[in-house]
Amino acid sequence: MSGLTQLQAMGTAERRKEARTVIASSYLGSTIEFYDFLLYATASAVVFPKVFFSGMDDWVGVVAAYGTFAAGYVARPLGGIIFGHFGDKLGRKGMLIISMLVMGIASTLIGLVPGASAIGPWGAVLLVILRVFQGIAVGGEWGGAALMALEHSESGKRGFSASFVNAGAPTGAVLGTLIMGTFAALPNDQFLTWGWRVPFLLSLVLLAVGMFVRLKVSESPIFKAAIEQEKAELEQSSTTPAAKAKPTMPLLQVLRRPKTLIFTMLAGA
Repeated sequence: MSGLTQLQAMGTAERRKEARTVIASSYLGSTIEFYDFLLYATASAVVFPKVFFSGMDDWVGVVAAYGTFAAGYVARPLGGIIFGHFGDKLGRKGMLIISMLVMGIASTLIGLVPGASAIGPWGAVLLVILRVFQGIAVGGEWGGAALMALEHSESGKRGFSASFVNAGAPTGAVLGTLIMGTFAALPNDQFLTWGWRVPFLLSLVLLAVGMFVRLKVSESPIFKAAIEQEKAELEQSSTTPAAKAKPTMPLLQVLRRPKTLIFTMLAGA
């Protein structure tokens, strides 16, 4: 039974329950990813110049800290490409699990990076590396979570379902600001020594919650149907030389159509 046939065979109540689970997972995943991703922004303003760039003039330290922050945005499109490609080949669910793991682990490790007083400039180097992984993870989460919510939903409700991924971003930003603000109330020396690290270490708890929910979600029925259709087409035309050729990579198909790529980029902007 194909993925779409399975979806059609499910009762209305069961389909809606499955859709609600997927929407909740997508919203929660987006919230966690952007909690981690934007928590870094607050730390870049109030912590990192003093902890990782303390040997520089104040304004230079702030610029350097925001430079590490920008690295995440540079890496974000790369994450969308990587996770989008493998999501089309291997499935949405697996890629979303990986993106959440990458974000959670990278954010937790940020909370453990020693400052400049302990390891000198290597602290900033580690910070940039982990920030790049954050960017790759959030780039993969955004499109994948929206697709999962959309592809599990009934026709006529897909846009609404996918919108919960967007709602997760401000939720994560507010949550991160509130938690960092709570620890900022500590005496300044305690906050700069260990207080700022706790919100990043809490990412491990959020990761556990997010993984618990995400593992309960089934693979996209539309993706299953597409894979089954591709297999059927290959079997039916297996006697022709063209069928024996290696399937074209989805990313290369996009790059070979520059007009489509340009319009897609403009729409995304």
